Amino acid sequence: MNCKEFEKNIPDFIAGKLDFQTLQEFGEHMRKCPGCKEELVIQFLVTEGMQRLEDGDAFDLQRELELRLAEAKRKVRFHMAFLKTGAVLEVLTVIFLMGFLGWIIS
Repeated sequence: MNCKEFEKNIPDFIAGKLDFQTLQEFGEHMRKCPGCKEELVIQFLVTEGMQRLEDGDAFDLQRELELRLAEAKRKVRFHMAFLKTGAVLEVLTVIFLMGFLGWIIS
């Protein structure tokens, strides 16, 4: 993901609408690009801050952004673990089936 794609995805990140693949690329780019992380912080503060002011809610936007970023990171880790577990189960199933077929043939 490049900076232009990152900036285009910021509103969807704030709204919680990024799919797994995009969320993973978004997080990787943010960790490597301080300018894009700063842009995310600015857009988050403006978007969420304006909404909170309209609603009259008290808020700590910096903390809330940190929580959203941590949640996104957790989602990516969980999805990756799920994919890896699925791959291991597929391999074990193939090994089991090959052994079973070998047993039937012999």
